[in-house]
Amino acid sequence: MIAKTLLKQCLAEAIGTFCLVFAGTGAIIINDLSKGAVTHVGVALTFGLVVMSMIYAVGDISGAHLNPAVTVGFWLSRRFATATVLPFLAAQLIGAFTASGILWAMFTHPTLGSTHPADTAAQSFILELLLTAILMFVILSVASGPKEKGLLAGVAIGGVIGFEALFAGPLSGASMNPARSLAPAVISGRMGDLWIYLAAPILGAALGVICHKAIE
Repeated sequence: MIAKTLLKQCLAEAIGTFCLVFAGTGAIIINDLSKGAVTHVGVALTFGLVVMSMIYAVGDISGAHLNPAVTVGFWLSRRFATATVLPFLAAQLIGAFTASGILWAMFTHPTLGSTHPADTAAQSFILELLLTAILMFVILSVASGPKEKGLLAGVAIGGVIGFEALFAGPLSGASMNPARSLAPAVISGRMGDLWIYLAAPILGAALGVICHKAIE
């Protein structure tokens, strides 16, 4: 019974992360290929809306983490079982790589929507760390255990992702999600500065946990 439940949760994470990467990085690709028809605002809204939608779609099954940094954050906050961390991470990566693989097959695009610093690596590292800390802080504030609570949890979390992408996207890409950055980078072969988008969100999630613990 436990194994069946975990399988359903992992499947929900894989599907949710697939939708996030397919819609979000797909919006970046289509915006580039259409010479700006989607617009930066449209890309930011796409990321926020797809996360909000997936929270309502699979939040009651897996919590709709959709992000290795969020899963690690829940684990650090002791709201998530250690034995479930690696299966969730694997499911998220499977979903992300599947989405990027399909986008690679559909479009000719140099980066597939991967994230890269517009200025210095240090600037993007700090941005990604703080953006993820804010995101994790909000998630923990609207979540019960590893799952979201209340009708407006999806709006709050999607809203944070949207507004962070709006102001920080042009500089760092506003990834906040190792899976979202890793998959398009590996499949496109554009892995320069990838360490920023793997390390900063994890450290940012830990900082968000610390900040939330301070006000509990």
